[in-house]
Parts: sequence; C-alpha cells; structure tokens
Amino acid sequence: MVTISDVAKLAHVSKMTVSRVINHPEQVSDDLKKLVYDAMEKLNYVPNYAARALVSNRTQVIKFLILEEMDTTEPYYMNLLAGIAKELDRNYYSFQLVTRKSMDIGQCDGMIATGVRSYDYDTILKEFSKPIILFGQSDRGYDFIDVDNEKGMRLTTRHVVSLGFEKIYFFGIDLQEPFMSARLKGYLDTVNSYGLPNYLYRMKNSSRVAERNAKEILSNWKEKCAFVCASDRIALGVIRAAQSLQLQIPDQVAVTGFDGVFLDRISSPHITTIRQPVVEMGEACARMLLKKFRKMASHKGIGFLNLNCSCVRQQFMYRAASETGCFLFSIIKAMSDKGEKTAI
Repeated sequence: MVTISDVAKLAHVSKMTVSRVINHPEQVSDDLKKLVYDAMEKLNYVPNYAARALVSNRTQVIKFLILEEMDTTEPYYMNLLAGIAKELDRNYYSFQLVTRKSMDIGQCDGMIATGVRSYDYDTILKEFSKPIILFGQSDRGYDFIDVDNEKGMRLTTRHVVSLGFEKIYFFGIDLQEPFMSARLKGYLDTVNSYGLPNYLYRMKNSSRVAERNAKEILSNWKEKCAFVCASDRIALGVIRAAQSLQLQIPDQVAVTGFDGVFLDRISSPHITTIRQPVVEMGEACARMLLKKFRKMASHKGIGFLNLNCSCVRQQFMYRAASETGCFLFSIIKAMSDKGEKTAI
C-alpha cells in the first residue's frame, strides 16, 4: 500500500510538504505542488479524503444547482458539467446535481448555481448559508463567472457595421436579467456610436419564435439588413426565415449569434457567433469556490471569461484582475478561417 512517505520520497520533499499540498495547497508554491501531484499520480496515491472530511468537518461534496429548464438538444450543460467535474476531481471533490425541489437533500460544503433569476435572490440564495458561486452575470454582490456579454455584443454589432450594414435588428431574449441587459447595451452603444437607428425585438429563446418574427420583418424585404441575435438558437430561426423567403445569406441578410456551443456548427450556413468557452467557465467556477473554502474569506469576485467570435476555432487570453481577487477575461475576435460559408 502506497503511503505519504512514498510520495514524499519520490517527490524529494518532506512528508510535511506532502501533507500541506493535500490539505492546504494555497500555502504551497506551484512548483512544489506539481512535484507532489506528479508523484501521487505515478504512484496512484489517493489521499484518504473521507478521514480528512471527518477531521475538518467537511463533506467533500459540491452541489450544482440548476434553476432553469435544460435543453437536451445542445451540449451546453454537458460542457459546463465537464469543466466543473474536471476541476473538482483534481481537488478530490465530488459534486451533486440538484434542482429547486432537491437542493436540500444531502450535505455539502458549497454550491455552484446557474439559471438564477431576480426572484431567486430573496428566496433560495438568501436561505443558503454556505459559500456559493453563480454561473451567469449578477449585479447583486455574489461571486460569479460569465463572459463579458456587453463587449461580446459590441464586437458582433461593430462587425456587421464594418461590412456595410446600416439596418441592424437586435433579436434579444425577453428576460430582465443582467446578462441580457449587458448584451442589449452592447448593441445600443454600438449603433448609437455610428449614428444608426436601432430596431429592438425581445422574444422567447426559441428558434421557432425567432423564425416567425423574422418572417414578418423579411416578408417585405427591400434592402440588405443584419440580425444581431442574443443566442444561436434565435439566430438559427432567423436563418430559416431568410431561407424560406429565398433571400441570400449573407449578401441580403446577415445573421450573428451568441453562445457558440453547438448550433453554430450544425447550421447551414454556419453561424458567426460569440463562442463561450463553457468547459473553461465550469473549471473557473469550481476554482473560485474552492478558493473561498481555502481562504475562508468573504471577498466578492467576478469572473468574465474570454469570448470568441468564431465558427471554427478558440483562443483564450487569461489575465488576473484587480486587487479584489476576481478574474477578468477579455475578448478575442476570430472569424472563420477555413473557408466555410457563414451567415455573415
């Protein structure tokens, strides 16, 4: 049976150092942690976290609370869960998937929540007393991880303007939430800066609803126009509407989306979109929550994750933010470089 002494010997460090890496990794340098983790992996050594949990009064369990309806046609949540699980596994934590009705079943050390709406803050979140990280932009003082929604929408709107489009519709989601307000602001700020009129539409996040609304607009098509959409699902509906009316994409009608998880790649033509690095976002959520455990601090942080306007590739630029200890991820614009036909 492999022991902590074996790990220390292989890593050429003391048993105390191995113990600190396992129990208090924030107190150890990255180089030392790598030595110890590499030795643990080579020896297939797994710390006794059950015993550690008893001593530290922890469960080694994180809950992942989903407060919105999951769409099973897209791998968005699968990618998010994969990222969370990947980071938690590195730190020997397990996680439990819960909903509104099941969130009180079982004990946990903390929680990651997604799909949080305004009415949840004074109910579910207020009643939860342990550390929590939100997946999705928040303006209520909670730590969160998200992409920079405003900057992403500025990027796509500016792009269609640069291609000569002056009539640009905004197809948004009918939610009064921070992420949607930020995307709307990105659009409005951009068209206003160019002295262009705005055309605002809000609707359910549904390709069928978007297709119906776009058909009403495009049935009397007279000049080229663009649709800047708040999701790829909405963008897909616009593309279907244009195709059903025999309008040429992107020459007569240009379309952009937001998400870049799946639909942008199966659409024909491909959707030019803001690609969210969802796996990395899941990892960032888990890292931020674990950091709260280790520091036992109450600082507020935000994480804006890097975006890509792309159908085919991803690039990430990761930089630490200010003294608050939060994360800020900036945007990189990268259009398709493989010659595929795209919707813009």
